[in-house]
Amino acid sequence: MTFAQYGSYWKICTTELLSHVKINSFKSMRKEELDLLIAPIKEAACSCGTAVDLSATVACLTSDMTYRMVFGKKCTDRKVDEDGLKLPCTRDMLIASMDTSAAAVEWTISELIRHPNIMKKVQIELEDVVGKDRRVEESDLNNLKYLDMVVKETFRLHPVVPLLLPHESTENCTVDGFHIPKNSRILINAYAIGRDPNAWDDPEKFIPERFVGNNIDLHSRDFQLIPFGYGRRSCPGMELGLCIALIGSFLMVSFPWSWICQRNLVL
Repeated sequence: MTFAQYGSYWKICTTELLSHVKINSFKSMRKEELDLLIAPIKEAACSCGTAVDLSATVACLTSDMTYRMVFGKKCTDRKVDEDGLKLPCTRDMLIASMDTSAAAVEWTISELIRHPNIMKKVQIELEDVVGKDRRVEESDLNNLKYLDMVVKETFRLHPVVPLLLPHESTENCTVDGFHIPKNSRILINAYAIGRDPNAWDDPEKFIPERFVGNNIDLHSRDFQLIPFGYGRRSCPGMELGLCIALIGSFLMVSFPWSWICQRNLVL
């Protein structure tokens, strides 16, 4: 799907395999996998005092979720390679979805650790929206507005890939005085757009509040923020990637900040 031309097969995949309804049907599975992830982190940090490699842990989480969605069962081969994938035969199939969500989670956690004041704001929002007596559920995500802004800011500064997948012009056109012939291959620099001072104030700073009072989102409606591409050939797995990225993000912020500082959590 990554390199296929837009057509009937592409539309079938996006409407049937990667639709909101299909992704929502796996909600209970994602909760189960998240429970399996949190337990060993707490055990390693609280009981053993050993370091926890969050990059490898989150990569395993996303690959486990994807494997269960694709094959309908858990992977029984526990041999993990350097990319977090358990079976070499699934590497090419899973790498696109895994990289998107795992990289987003890692960068979000990194920025929250670098900015404890922002971490505190996210945790305050969690207490206000969710409370202290239960854990965050996927149904709470739409109400966590500040966490959503944190994820947006993460994608702005750290797009999954600096250059989006190649696009092709379907007709002759002129863009900003430049003639673009039909069938030209177009490469879009998402990294440069996210740090363009003409589009963003203080572009090198991590400021989630920049999204307050505007309609900029991650669904490619604004050319300022296009980590998943734009148009008909935008990333078909965007909804799934965002869902897993948000799940992984509140994994970290659900822990008290003092607990995080006292434990050996490394990226």
